[in-house]
Amino acid sequence: MSLQRLVQAALAVFVLALSAPSQAQQVLKVGSTPTGIPFTFLDTKTNSIQGIMVDLATEIGKDAGFTVQIEPMQFSALIPSLTANKIDIIAAAMFATAARKEVIDFSDAVYTYGEGLVVPKTDSKAYTSQEDLKGTVVGAQVGTAFVDALKKTGLFSEVKVYDTIPDILRDVNAGRLKAGFADYPILAYNLQQGNFADVRLVDSYKPVTVGTVAIGVRKSDTELLGKINASLAKLKANGTIAKILEKWGQKANAS
Repeated sequence: MSLQRLVQAALAVFVLALSAPSQAQQVLKVGSTPTGIPFTFLDTKTNSIQGIMVDLATEIGKDAGFTVQIEPMQFSALIPSLTANKIDIIAAAMFATAARKEVIDFSDAVYTYGEGLVVPKTDSKAYTSQEDLKGTVVGAQVGTAFVDALKKTGLFSEVKVYDTIPDILRDVNAGRLKAGFADYPILAYNLQQGNFADVRLVDSYKPVTVGTVAIGVRKSDTELLGKINASLAKLKANGTIAKILEKWGQKANAS
């Protein structure tokens, strides 16, 4: 009888051992964009999505006990893909806006910044506000908070909507667009790399649409959101987030 109990106990331990790895090996699909350098971008050498938010999602996964599978897609497809259960997490340069919070939930803050202004290098004017560009044609990326904000001002003759930030930079670089508005860190990183030699990032410009980048999840995934926030707090406290930002040429926000 004691032998039977011993065998039963051993089997129970064996079953637990088998079930534990499946829990630890949970794979979550993470939507990221191929054109948001340094937050997310396609590394052509490895043919994989890299950047701040990819590194952060990976570290969160390690801490929270899941593996991440990066799914590349255009920025405008991120929220529809999340709500359609095609992905489980959004990790990109996405502001946690009020409108988006009506559709999905966001983690605690990862990074805060506003829009940057780019103009052709031949334009040396020290722009400080959007009013300085009244009556001109400007560009912004589809799906971003900047598009509606620019249109609502009523200042511009047209707000052209582009699929990607490099598309905006190309038109400014070629002199086809008077000015472009996009995520400041992404514009700065692109220009620091020596891309788009005829584009100037306007240092005197003061951003209007300042937002906070956060990780997005479905409203039904409250347990996952709790795990992400717990890991974010830990990674911020131990300096991991600051190291990731530094790796990609960004400074951690004060606070």
